[in-house]
Amino acid sequence: MRAVLVIVGSSIVVPPNSNPNPQHHRSHKPSLPTTTFLSPPKPSSSSSSATSRPPLLSTVRWDLDSRRRSRLKYYADLASRLAENKRLDEFLMIAESVLASGVEPSTFVSLLSVDAVSAGIAKSLGHGKIWSVIEVLTSVRNLGIRPVQLFDYFAMEALANECLRIVSFLEVQEVVDLMETLAGFCFSIKKLVEPSDIIKICVNKRKPNESIRYACIFPDAHVMFCNIIHEFGKKRDLVSALTVFKASKQKLSSPNMYAYRTVIDVCGLCGDYLKSRSIYKELLAQNITPNIYVFNSLMNVNSHDLGYTLNVYKHMQDLGVAPDMASYNILLKSCCLASRVDLAQDIYREVQHLESAGALKLDVFTYSTIIKVFADAKLWQMALKIKEDMLSAAVTPNTVTWSSLISSCANAGLVEQAMQLFEEMLMVGCEPNTQCCNILLHACVEACQFDRAFRLFQCWKGSGLQKAFVRTHHGKTDAPENCNTSMSNCEVGSHHSRFVMRVPFKPTTSTYNILMKACGTDYFRVKSLMEEMKTVGLSPNHISWSILIDACGGSGNVGGAMRVLKSMREDGVRPDVVAYTTAIKICVKSRNLKIAFSLYEEMKRYEIQPNLVTYNTLLRARSRYGSLQEVQQCLAVYQDMRKAGYKSNDYYLKQLIEEWCEGVIQDNNQNRCHSSSYNRTDLGGPQSLLLEKVAAQLQKGNAESLAIDLQGLTKVEARIVVLAVLRMIKENYPLGDSINDDMSIILGTQEAVAGTGKHESGVEDAIIKLLQDDLGLEVLLSRPRIAVNRKINLGNPFDSDPNLKEILGRNGLPRELKSSTRRPVILKRLRVTRKSLYNWLKRRTGTFRSKTR
Repeated sequence: MRAVLVIVGSSIVVPPNSNPNPQHHRSHKPSLPTTTFLSPPKPSSSSSSATSRPPLLSTVRWDLDSRRRSRLKYYADLASRLAENKRLDEFLMIAESVLASGVEPSTFVSLLSVDAVSAGIAKSLGHGKIWSVIEVLTSVRNLGIRPVQLFDYFAMEALANECLRIVSFLEVQEVVDLMETLAGFCFSIKKLVEPSDIIKICVNKRKPNESIRYACIFPDAHVMFCNIIHEFGKKRDLVSALTVFKASKQKLSSPNMYAYRTVIDVCGLCGDYLKSRSIYKELLAQNITPNIYVFNSLMNVNSHDLGYTLNVYKHMQDLGVAPDMASYNILLKSCCLASRVDLAQDIYREVQHLESAGALKLDVFTYSTIIKVFADAKLWQMALKIKEDMLSAAVTPNTVTWSSLISSCANAGLVEQAMQLFEEMLMVGCEPNTQCCNILLHACVEACQFDRAFRLFQCWKGSGLQKAFVRTHHGKTDAPENCNTSMSNCEVGSHHSRFVMRVPFKPTTSTYNILMKACGTDYFRVKSLMEEMKTVGLSPNHISWSILIDACGGSGNVGGAMRVLKSMREDGVRPDVVAYTTAIKICVKSRNLKIAFSLYEEMKRYEIQPNLVTYNTLLRARSRYGSLQEVQQCLAVYQDMRKAGYKSNDYYLKQLIEEWCEGVIQDNNQNRCHSSSYNRTDLGGPQSLLLEKVAAQLQKGNAESLAIDLQGLTKVEARIVVLAVLRMIKENYPLGDSINDDMSIILGTQEAVAGTGKHESGVEDAIIKLLQDDLGLEVLLSRPRIAVNRKINLGNPFDSDPNLKEILGRNGLPRELKSSTRRPVILKRLRVTRKSLYNWLKRRTGTFRSKTR
């Protein structure tokens, strides 16, 4: 509790019953002394009494006479000296007593020594007692004194330094509380601490609510909200950005189009383009027409979806919002991403027409984008035509424009034309970036001009990009014919002046990757380039390591490729699908299939999704199958491939499966015998059921595989499935798997029509011929079984009739069943006796068993 101050006579007395050691909430707040005696100045000689004392302050009526004003000045000076000595609480007591007597706050402040009070405040702030100062300032404000009146330049500087100190501690809650309090004291917050620093703290700490409080301090809160939304977007924190956006809509009285534009841009930064569309719908639902900037941001975020971008463009026109040059640039960008050259040309012609009418002015971005469209499509002549249009319109190409032009020729394999454009770029004074150099190096490598690529690289790396120019006496600038980008000195006649433009060359990781690719199978040269990359401060990426792995494989060093793959992980770079696929291809090429499939299993353990190249490499790894395990291995890869959504032509795999299955009927000392009962062209389409059926059967054991379902298969496919099961039984029999039952083969379904027993597919005849004639097995035709079509009404009473089978056998299909919506189907089956299977296995495996014994 604050001590009671009583001013009596010439003394300031703290009553003795006050707490001599008051407790304060903040340990750094100064404690008050129990009693303080300060004497006022001595009265003048004209005073009526030399020993007179000022009367009680509470009973004095303050007039503007000089006597009473001098006494007020005395207490003001006293308060100033107390404040200067950092005794701010005592300063506050005097102020409270003086103002309680009826003195106007402005009168008291005018008599204070602001320099002394500010000096005391500055000292307290310098000792880190900002919250004690805040408490005093709060009380001063309650007395009617504006706290900012007690601050001079030095006190403001001390306050700013203390604010910066607190900001450096990154305590978000404390920082925002302090800023809110100081804003309430009418301090200029922007002069104390840079707002961007406070915003960064809130963003880094993921504190959207504190950032909202801070934004509300400022009169231009709408601008602050947009800055905060953008900063959260740069951190890819869409949730916090949307929280601030929602608060901005509640705090502001009217829709802020700048905020809508910013939050849509943030959706693009965070990769959530669907959210940007929902924000756009929300805006339209309020019958608010977005401005051109909102439309442009929405189209830019969704530029990967050409259809949606065009719809937004059309809707913008329907609402009467005229597109600007940025709108057309975004449309061209969307066409570029969608590889729609035709549509890009139409938009370009439309923009040209608008420019001729004076409605628009094409900029360098428009020309650069349309050039990139043609460059990606390898239409280099059209790209050069756009460059001529650009120069005719007095638009100067920039680095991006020249890069796209060089790329258009490089993509078409025109290395000399690309070099000419590169020299032209240097001649006009445009500084190329590393991307331009990389494009040129890549063009040389793709054209197998490896030595040229290395010469350019060594020249650029040694002395930078240099180009010699000559100036004639007529002022025309020309380059000597014998000058090129790799030459620094050119002999010129005396009637020319020569100067050289030097551009520093900074290779990137991509630069070294291009050169590493140019080394081919020279592993040691590739390795030295990777080491050089590290010495210049660059880190090899996934592509670098994949090239090094491929170089090992090119030299046949499979072990080295595996060691590089291990070193890649030890170097902190997690192998990706490209690195694994490269290693798998090396193993397949070297016929190390065991390692190849182990790498595939390792990919699955590390949850790295194989791509189409990975799957095709493994499925084509073998030219024939020698064991059941190999077949099961490839079929498992095939099923993984189908589950991942990839589709491929299964014909090659079907051929291998067929060849492996036909091995059942081959003699050990004979070549494969071709049966006339099937035709290889009857293997079905690229996605037939054959491989799925074979895979399903081979995943079972011998006991389960004795039930074979051939429904939906052609004659050749049914033959392969049966042979696959028989070969599996044959290979498992020597390992101890016995035959305990007959083999059941489901041929398919047939409508139960009285008097007909014909099977139209021909599968039955082909399978019987295979089993009896080719394999010598005993085949029996099982009695047809009734299977009710479960897709139709389940209320038919014949489901539970045990005599239904007998009734059908004697009299055909009953009249009631003929008229029913639940018509049964007949499952036709073949049965291969267990005894004949056992004898067949003895004939096929007898020699093997005798050898193993």
